[in-house]
Amino acid sequence: MTRVVVIGAGISGLATAYALEQLSVAHELELDVVVLERRERTGGKILSLKEEGYLCEWGPNGFLDSKPSTLELCDSLAVRERLLRSNDNARKRFIYADGNLHRLPENGPAFLKSGLISWPGKMRLAMEPFIPKRTDGVDETLADFARRRLGAEALDKLIGPMVSGIFAGDPETMSLKSCFARIYELEQEYGGLIKAMIKLARKKRAEQKAGKAVASAAGPGGVLTSFGGGIQELTDAVAAGLQGEVKVAAGVQEIRQVEGGYRLSLEDGSMLEAELVVSAAPAHALAGMLHTLSPETSALLREIPYAPMNVICFGYQRDKIAHDLMGFGYLNAKREKRPTLGTLWDSSIFPQRAPEGHVMLRSMMGGATNVGAISWSDAEVQQKVQGDLEKIMGITAIPDFVRIYRHERAIPQYIVGHARRVVSVEESLAGYPGMFITGNAFAGVGINDCTLAAQRTAEKVISFLAKR
Repeated sequence: MTRVVVIGAGISGLATAYALEQLSVAHELELDVVVLERRERTGGKILSLKEEGYLCEWGPNGFLDSKPSTLELCDSLAVRERLLRSNDNARKRFIYADGNLHRLPENGPAFLKSGLISWPGKMRLAMEPFIPKRTDGVDETLADFARRRLGAEALDKLIGPMVSGIFAGDPETMSLKSCFARIYELEQEYGGLIKAMIKLARKKRAEQKAGKAVASAAGPGGVLTSFGGGIQELTDAVAAGLQGEVKVAAGVQEIRQVEGGYRLSLEDGSMLEAELVVSAAPAHALAGMLHTLSPETSALLREIPYAPMNVICFGYQRDKIAHDLMGFGYLNAKREKRPTLGTLWDSSIFPQRAPEGHVMLRSMMGGATNVGAISWSDAEVQQKVQGDLEKIMGITAIPDFVRIYRHERAIPQYIVGHARRVVSVEESLAGYPGMFITGNAFAGVGINDCTLAAQRTAEKVISFLAKR
């Protein structure tokens, strides 16, 4: 029997271990899959905390149902019937700009009527089809791309908030190719974004007329999806579905190559040997484990930065909030320079997130553009969030429920050069057969990205074993 050690019991590690077990049966391979987790629990950044009738998500709050990988995982685990789609009102998203909350327009007529972008800004956007595509292959920042194709106002009010909402990142440093590969491809294939939307819409209509099932022409879309008890139900289900051992409080200190595989030194002083190792640990953690085995890989992994984040949950009595809370929440435009990145109206997105007669708001603070926020005291954090909610939503009430969660390394940042860096990491590991890497540090930070990467990594492992 071949032992495979998977390092990390977040969604990436758990999904990889589960896929390995499923594929090994299909390929008639005998695998002993062992998962090692540094923390005293499984789930990684996914943790749904229930206190005083509130449900607070420590990290992500769901996944979009427009991509198949996570849904297929749920099918395999027989938990799809437990999935909970977000409220239809959650489709309404807002941007705070120029002192007002503006609903993000969802179509052309709504965009023309919206006050989010000024008329000069709209005219600049209208010039987008006439901007030539970039052909030099440079790894362009999101900010440079937005200014070049859409204008400075669109960067401030559309692209900047989107980047902060997904990556907690700085568009001035983030790579277009690595963060939004599809947008880069659309420019290269169609010459521009508006041209792409028009041609894709025509193609969609033709396919619909032919009776084909098609996705949205405008992008992935999808409905935010979770579980009644929070997104932790997903990682709990994967962990429960594993046949192999999951060891918590079992951090890996060092990986060394030995005859027939690898020896892992654990933080408790014990050792474990395995023929194959799959790391789903954060890049910085894996860098420490590989410092002796491969200094080159270790150095490359340390070049992947992470943004810090404070997640703040406020609970209120509903009658103390005048705002109708009919929507997903809002993100702040860059130029507003607010202490928070934005606030999600969690109890409007999913039911059972607050006690009867109460609401819960979840604010994000920090990110790559405000790294100092991670060091603010709890009192400072609460004061600044309350100040933003008063300024933006008119909320003057003191919250009845407050929880502050701190992530010193929350989200990996795909800065310019990220794609080349990932290739270099993979090339540096080519000399270590049986060593594989996965996780959100490389090819996507969302839950769907992680489950897709997990499946692909498991397939690589099975292919490797089949060739031995």
